[in-house]
Amino acid sequence: MNQTPIKTRSFWIEKIQKEWRRPILWLSGVRRVGKTVLCQSIEGVEYFDCELPATRRMMADPESFLKSHRRRRIILDEIHRLGNPSEFLKIAADHYPDVRIIATGSSTLGASMRFRDTLAGRKTDLWLTPMTSFDLEDFENTDLKHRFLNGGLPPFFIEEKLPEKWFQEWIDAYWAKDIQELFRLERRYSFQRFVELLMAKSGGIFEAARFASPCEVSRPTITNYLSVLESTFIVHVVRPFSSHKPTEIVSAARVYGFDTGFVCYFRGWHELRQDDLGPLWEHYVLNEMHARFQSRRINYWRDKRGHEVDFVIAGRKRKPVAIECKWSAENFDPSGMQAFRKIYRDGDNFLVANDIGKAYRRSYGSLEVRFVNLKELIDSLSSGGSIPP
Repeated sequence: MNQTPIKTRSFWIEKIQKEWRRPILWLSGVRRVGKTVLCQSIEGVEYFDCELPATRRMMADPESFLKSHRRRRIILDEIHRLGNPSEFLKIAADHYPDVRIIATGSSTLGASMRFRDTLAGRKTDLWLTPMTSFDLEDFENTDLKHRFLNGGLPPFFIEEKLPEKWFQEWIDAYWAKDIQELFRLERRYSFQRFVELLMAKSGGIFEAARFASPCEVSRPTITNYLSVLESTFIVHVVRPFSSHKPTEIVSAARVYGFDTGFVCYFRGWHELRQDDLGPLWEHYVLNEMHARFQSRRINYWRDKRGHEVDFVIAGRKRKPVAIECKWSAENFDPSGMQAFRKIYRDGDNFLVANDIGKAYRRSYGSLEVRFVNLKELIDSLSSGGSIPP
């Protein structure tokens, strides 16, 4: 796999500078999402690759190492390779707060309870998602169809013709280097089969029983697999928004694959048809909201008659916001939002589509909907109050 050329990813550099409030910034994200290259593009920092034996020997005595780097900004890449990364970062935060550290590591390390508990209150988290609209501009390729098909991992995105074997190699590496390290699951075939089926059905309603037989495991095992995938950011479980009305779906979640490239690969899509663009646009909008707001507190809504709203955002500071995603604005059907607003009367309604240049409004009886592009959606959500973390 080719080395990704270093690009100045302006959105993420600005995000790092803003979020680096505590002595430690934990930069998380799936493998190959660009953590190392992003770190190497930051000016005025000293970079250490913890995969190198010489680096690990240098850090065997944390206090001596930290004393020699007082009042400096350093990057500890792949910190999970150290013997006890949690202890190292705790010593740094408690006793050497003038050493400013960005640490990256395996997604499984960030997911471990011990790591989270040890560093509670001592670190700021930043989640590096697959490539956003800002990244496409920085990489000088804003072709969304290319982004959908190749996905948002930079080494995959930069390829004009992507070798399909890379997707399976990535899944194999995820199993060997992430899953085996922390979760110690035993049935590789069953787990990887589950990943394949989830990606192929990405965005759909999740029912554990439907996966048990083809994966040759029990329903509780499928539920455990889903928890592992969610904690390592390979899938996003979008849970239903409800106030437990008898007409609402209150428990069945929708599960989205983390990246459009993998969704296309496991669906066998080599070229995109017009009907494929809508579902992939929905994934892309979700990724953009994840990146901008650093939150997975995004829901969907559905009633028992089949009316649905793609995404609902609610918090203490705002009424529930309803968001529908369409590749083309002309495909919008207001019936889902109308059913939603019969229960939840107050709140903003957005239709976000790729073919909208400038925002406008339309009324459907008592329902008013703002038609916006993706940038306008994010700006409106930002001005209305932050999404809960």
